[in-house]
Amino acid sequence: MTQALSKHRHISFTAHYTGYIWYQMGISHPLLATSKGKTLAMIAHPIESWGEKYVGGSMRTTLKERHTMLNDRLRQLIEQHPNLQVLEIAAGLSPRGWWFRQHYPMIDYRELDLPDMANIKQTALKQIDANSPEVLSVDLFTDDFQKAFEVFDPSRPLVVISEGLINYFTKELLQQLIQSIAYYGKDFQSLHYLTDLYPEPVKNKLAKVIWSSSKLLKVMSRSAFSFHFVTPEQVRNFMQQAGFSKVQVVQPSLYFKKDKVELNPEEHLGDLVWMINASL
Repeated sequence: MTQALSKHRHISFTAHYTGYIWYQMGISHPLLATSKGKTLAMIAHPIESWGEKYVGGSMRTTLKERHTMLNDRLRQLIEQHPNLQVLEIAAGLSPRGWWFRQHYPMIDYRELDLPDMANIKQTALKQIDANSPEVLSVDLFTDDFQKAFEVFDPSRPLVVISEGLINYFTKELLQQLIQSIAYYGKDFQSLHYLTDLYPEPVKNKLAKVIWSSSKLLKVMSRSAFSFHFVTPEQVRNFMQQAGFSKVQVVQPSLYFKKDKVELNPEEHLGDLVWMINASL
């Protein structure tokens, strides 16, 4: 039977780039780093280094922040629920599933992506560990998405996690995705959704440059990449309207805070990326 397809199924070149950056950071397996990713990382390196020196941050430092915050929260949830189940959507070449299956073998961790990327990931994981579970392949915007939830036990808690995904959709499609996660996950013992989100870069001194870059990314990735939110309150309201009762917005400026300067968690603190911790 042919899988129903939506028009929102393009693999972004960013999956290769992020996969290689994670490998460079020493947190991934070499088989999850592609030659295409290496080329992209080499091209971006001078710009990234300039940003880190003169602006105080770059795309790769942002990747590290979001990856660290998501992993930290997932570890906390595993400590609270040793029988946790995890579904990572649009998993790409992320090392998260491989790493967590190694360190927490008691959890059921499954990854999901579109067919082409799922095949690439499946091949790499099987070379690393022949017992790696099958990478699921469904389209998030068709009814097939429900099938991904059916492989899990509803009597146990479930975490759905995504990274580098939700800014690629229009606000309407994003609402559809989050509503689907809340609806398909409502019968589980508990449901958590962890994701990163790029807010509008209104507090960043390079806001105009970032906006221009986002337009280029939108064209190159054949997506609807955009910034949808300015304040944490806007994010909470949006997530709650989509079905999640509890929503926490975590900003790196507070999460990695090293000084004693008081910061208002309800303000946009200038970070390029936030983490969203939502639950039912």
